[in-house]
Amino acid sequence: MIYLTRRAEFSASHFYQNPQLSAEENRRIFGKCNNPHGHGHNYTLEVTVAGEIDETTGMVLDLKELKNVLENEVLRVMDHRFLNREVPIFATRIPTTENIAVEIWNLLAEKLPSGRLHRIRLYETQDLYVDYYGE
Repeated sequence: MIYLTRRAEFSASHFYQNPQLSAEENRRIFGKCNNPHGHGHNYTLEVTVAGEIDETTGMVLDLKELKNVLENEVLRVMDHRFLNREVPIFATRIPTTENIAVEIWNLLAEKLPSGRLHRIRLYETQDLYVDYYGE
């Protein structure tokens, strides 16, 4: 089994708020992240694809194709967006790093031309990241 990882970067803003909680509870739980004007991050995304080497091409997946899928399915949707207001899933789900990683998985899992999605690693900062391996 071979594992290929491609890295991409994007910037997005968001805020944390659970509509089922009071304004006071949201402020207590989420602190500064509850600011309705939002705050931003420069995210680093690593997408790992697993598979066997194709005898004809010598590749698991053409990395140009993976780059195109990332650009079309993730970056086009999330880069320079206010996630709560511009990405439909985050109108009803808190855009935490964990939830963003799961959504990226959902956007990519069925779009790969070959191989299978193995891992999403999403860095919110240099020293904080989330790994997601599907369900």
